[in-house]
Amino acid sequence: QVQLVESGGGLVQPGGSLRLSCTASGIIFSNRPMGWHRQAPGKERELVATISSAGSTDYADSVKGRFTISRDNAKSTVYLQMNSLKPEDTAAYYCKTSYRDTRGYFYVAWGQGTQVTVSS
Repeated sequence: QVQLVESGGGLVQPGGSLRLSCTASGIIFSNRPMGWHRQAPGKERELVATISSAGSTDYADSVKGRFTISRDNAKSTVYLQMNSLKPEDTAAYYCKTSYRDTRGYFYVAWGQGTQVTVSS
């Protein structure tokens, strides 16, 4: 069973930093692309950042230069370092991956989410 567990959210002042972590189990982590998404109240879930199995990264324009996604394959963990946080970054942040089961069927797995609140 694939499981993604996020941690690291919390309340931070504007301009502050947080690091989110997502630890995966049930998959060969090093082979899988990983991503972070977020969803603010009343808004659709949006892509924040992705990292491929080879380490290539991509970011939403709204977070470029402020957020950094990274991975530690030995720990089966993906990170999201968030700097210069703004109130508009307030959202629930979700970890995501995709994989195929032994029959070849494609699945998407999500974590339970971790809340980030940026407020003074």
